[in-house]
Amino acid sequence: MKRYLYFIITLGFLMLWSSCRKDFEFSPSTGSLQFSKDTIYLDTVFSNIGSSTYNLKVYNKTDDDISIPSVGLALGEASNYRLSVDGIAGKSFNNIEVLAKDSLFIFVETTVNINDFTPNGNYIYTDQIEFDSGSNLQTVELVTLIQDAVFIYPERDGTTKVIETLTLDIDGELIETELQGRELSPTELTFTNDKPYVIYGFATVPNGETLTINAGARVHFHDNSGIIVSNGATINVNGAFSNDQEALENEVIFEGDRLEPDFADVPGQWGTIWLLDGSLNNTINYATIKNSTIGVLSDGNPSETNDKLTITNSQIYNSSSFGILGRNTSITGENVVINNSGLSSFAGTLGGKYNFTHATIANYWNAGFRQFPSVLLNNFVLDEDNNATIADLTEANFNNCIIYGNDNPEFLLDEIEDASVVFNFKFTNCLIRFNDTNNSFTGANYDFDDTTKYEGIIFNQDPNFKDSELNELIIGDDSAANGQGLSTLASQVPVDILNVNRTASPDLGAYQHITFPEDD
Repeated sequence: MKRYLYFIITLGFLMLWSSCRKDFEFSPSTGSLQFSKDTIYLDTVFSNIGSSTYNLKVYNKTDDDISIPSVGLALGEASNYRLSVDGIAGKSFNNIEVLAKDSLFIFVETTVNINDFTPNGNYIYTDQIEFDSGSNLQTVELVTLIQDAVFIYPERDGTTKVIETLTLDIDGELIETELQGRELSPTELTFTNDKPYVIYGFATVPNGETLTINAGARVHFHDNSGIIVSNGATINVNGAFSNDQEALENEVIFEGDRLEPDFADVPGQWGTIWLLDGSLNNTINYATIKNSTIGVLSDGNPSETNDKLTITNSQIYNSSSFGILGRNTSITGENVVINNSGLSSFAGTLGGKYNFTHATIANYWNAGFRQFPSVLLNNFVLDEDNNATIADLTEANFNNCIIYGNDNPEFLLDEIEDASVVFNFKFTNCLIRFNDTNNSFTGANYDFDDTTKYEGIIFNQDPNFKDSELNELIIGDDSAANGQGLSTLASQVPVDILNVNRTASPDLGAYQHITFPEDD
């Protein structure tokens, strides 16, 4: 009896409760929707590359539960935009319900082939999201700038669908790799500034050929992509000084293929510019290399008359591993700026030959723990069994440089001593962060009174960078580097990276100092 009575009471309560509810009585919307924005600007994307996903919030601020009779793209199924409403993908939707005082998210993305609209250049692609129709019609505009580009990508087998991979000449042995990519054809060996280049996989410069990249060129890389310069091949990056330091109209810029602002400074978006052992006479002038895994990886050729790589007036930022990694190689750098590297900004490993004059090599990495200093020099490599291969560090000269960062110390000399090899280096007139408070670094390599290794060094004084977190490493009036350069060295690089003459009173690093505006 008690069970029966309990059942009757419960049933009566439920019937009474349900008869009082109006929550599920939805009225048609009357054109009174409100939106988080009236226009959605999807940032610039390359032709045929999908955009990021953007969101729109639709508000029902009335006291009534409403149903929107129709939501869809004005161009319908022909539109290149895609919507997701309430987790359902499509281009048109019916009877979308929104509770009183509640809201709805709509997600938008696009992929556009520019050749469907115009044969060249840029194209503004537009559409609308339409809510309801007739007198109740409300719209939100969609706008995207589509940029045309030259696309370089590996072939895909028509039958197996397997993407082409590379066979590389490594130390004279042909090695089949799993790297996706292909060799550049003769017609692809000059990159101009007419259109950006977008590279999928590794574009390889063949033996005996030269890749020439003209001033003002823009080179973009997809994930796990880059440029490989083969044995017997060369790359010449021929940028020039830009009068407009915002537009950098003559700079050659290497970066990822995501153009949205959220990706502007994200490390590790692409691979590297890899100079294989045997590639010769490589030059990089007025280039910006950003957001890679390794900015430049240079292997072998430590004893060439002309250094394997000469890099001048160039900036390397936001490398998830190394800015420049040299492995038993030869590099000359002048007016080089490197910052924000997950490991070292410059590492000369397994010996080699390195000469940097008026370089700013800094590391203000803040995306996690950093294992290595801004500058690392060693003379060995370890195999999987921890056996060391040792080679000569023929020379490593840093002249009129700044070596600094947010860690201490910011340079490390890691030598395996062996009578059969040399470990030659010298720092001349440099500002360096190195404060050995625990006396952890001893031995001849850290004898700072030895003028054959150290001369004119300023330790642990403020370089007064404009904004190291924003990669603005020009120095100000209060920099300890001001006027501290050796004139005989400055005469070898008479103008700074901004084309300012430095010979009268040379500052250390790649920049002559400026007076910062008061709000800086």
